[in-house]
Amino acid sequence: MEMQSLFQQIEKLEPEMVKTLMELIRIPAIGPEGKGDGEEEKAQAIIQILHAIGFDKIIRYDAKDPRVSSGKRPNIAAYLEGKTDLPRLWFVTHLDVVPAGKEKLWTATKPFEPIVKDGCIYGRGSEDNGQSLVATIYAIKALKQLGIRPKRTIALAFVSDEEQGSDMGIQHLIKQGLFRKDDLILVPDSGNPKGDFIEVAEKSILWFKVTTQGRQIHASMPSKGINAHRIGMQVALALDEMLHSKYNSYNKYFTEPTSTFEPTRKDNNVEAINIVPGEDVEYFDCRILPNYKVYEVLAEVEKTAQDFEKKTGAKITVEIMQNQPAPELVDCNSPIVILLQKTIKEARNINATVGGIGGGTCAAFFRAQGIPAVVWSTIDEVPHQPNEYAKIQNMIEDAKVFALLATK
Repeated sequence: MEMQSLFQQIEKLEPEMVKTLMELIRIPAIGPEGKGDGEEEKAQAIIQILHAIGFDKIIRYDAKDPRVSSGKRPNIAAYLEGKTDLPRLWFVTHLDVVPAGKEKLWTATKPFEPIVKDGCIYGRGSEDNGQSLVATIYAIKALKQLGIRPKRTIALAFVSDEEQGSDMGIQHLIKQGLFRKDDLILVPDSGNPKGDFIEVAEKSILWFKVTTQGRQIHASMPSKGINAHRIGMQVALALDEMLHSKYNSYNKYFTEPTSTFEPTRKDNNVEAINIVPGEDVEYFDCRILPNYKVYEVLAEVEKTAQDFEKKTGAKITVEIMQNQPAPELVDCNSPIVILLQKTIKEARNINATVGGIGGGTCAAFFRAQGIPAVVWSTIDEVPHQPNEYAKIQNMIEDAKVFALLATK
């Protein structure tokens, strides 16, 4: 097989790839935590595409979820059988997207009404993770059109629930025993604009909720109540300062070299201005360097909450929303790292380096099982933002790398 012929075939597929990504963006595959109805409609659309391409085997592994109308969260595995029993190569992408946020901040287009502008496709989920999802599918379509049967079996996994912890997504698939210790796993769900960074390590993820219970009262008589809103703000600021000062080590191996502790979501408290709130609820998203233990961080959070309880008379509780300790980093000499570096060099003449990120991906769950998994793609790093977009050229060039990797 000539590499150039394969790349030319992928370039011919560009209009179809753009059309497919836009069709998928129009399906708001948001999980129930974001007040969505899950990924079922999107999964059905993808299965139709996979059948049309002619994968040898397509299997669903649904996880039950009564919170969505279908009662299930879909996960799909599609296989192109190889000619030998070499270790299989998996591409793992996710179906779900985050909510759009405030629509007025979307100035390019509405979140789920994609448009093409200046070589980019705008819409929620375009870069995270639609760009790579489409690129993996069409990398295999190009191989099929050229009559190329790879040496090793190539498998594509499309998973749900990635944005909220993956209990009903990749963790569900791992529990089904789909993956082997010698499988080569690529998760194209992070990267950089140059395509020269392979992620082999992630920080621990800790999400927690702080609930402050005070005593609601008319705002003209504050002395008779306990203002949960004021105390909640004070607690949040104290936590923010404590966490940043206590866990301040620096590790240049990570693209974001420090631990991060961000107060993010805040629940509504009262509906009227003249009511002193009796409850305040805030959330933190923490990405913690591996040298710190999550349970130690939590202990300090609890201690701060208890100190404010004693000082204010309010009741303050801390609830863990997600706790994912950092797994061991991938050996930089593992087969998937070496193979991917060689393929990127061959396809693009780029010497890709390795390192860690603060974001969480499906790769972490493989690493926790002792299966090396790497993360790579070419992205402008605009996920979760208003006016999210995918650069069409990135999608095409990544599809070339995926297709070439599949022939190794």
